[in-house]
Amino acid sequence: MKLIGSTTSPYVRKVRVVMAEKKLDYAFALDNVWSAETQVHQSNPLGKVPCLVMEDGSALYDSRVIAEYLDTLTPVCKLLPPNGRDRADAKVWEALADGVLDAAVLVRLERTLRPQEQQSPQWIARQLGKVTAGLQVMSEKLGDGAFCMGKNYSLADVAVGCALGWLTFRFPEIDWRGEHPNLARLHDKLAERASFKDTVPFEA
Repeated sequence: MKLIGSTTSPYVRKVRVVMAEKKLDYAFALDNVWSAETQVHQSNPLGKVPCLVMEDGSALYDSRVIAEYLDTLTPVCKLLPPNGRDRADAKVWEALADGVLDAAVLVRLERTLRPQEQQSPQWIARQLGKVTAGLQVMSEKLGDGAFCMGKNYSLADVAVGCALGWLTFRFPEIDWRGEHPNLARLHDKLAERASFKDTVPFEA
């Protein structure tokens, strides 16, 4: 398998963490989707990463689709409950973490791709409001739990850990650690795992 992605994308990091936890072999092909030389569109018509190219040349895209598929490949470190409400709850955690990222990414794009005089403060405030609300719900749902789903490490923790790590990377001014110390504890615990240590976001 070949994973097309970047070292800065939190969605790519989520897939890389899952790959590491599942002990799956793959080739990592770096691609900058904002570059004129980007090649990802050859495998993903949406031109987005991550994109997982299979051995037969077919491709999977969207981190949630890829992560769910990867969890079926080996019983090592099962990250999703088999079915029912627990599985839905884990996927809701993932959707919440990705939703926080979606909003924060839109703010970053607004600030970096538009001249300052063309930026919309109202748009930025609306998206940052989603980030704030999402973090609050994450904190409330986590409570004093060891992990997002209780006692067991799951895809929910992978998604939340990648979201929090990316906020630290791109939005150091957001004091989520001070406002939500339980999320900080979870993030620090996850950061000790080899899968997270080996995928810390950085500019390539």
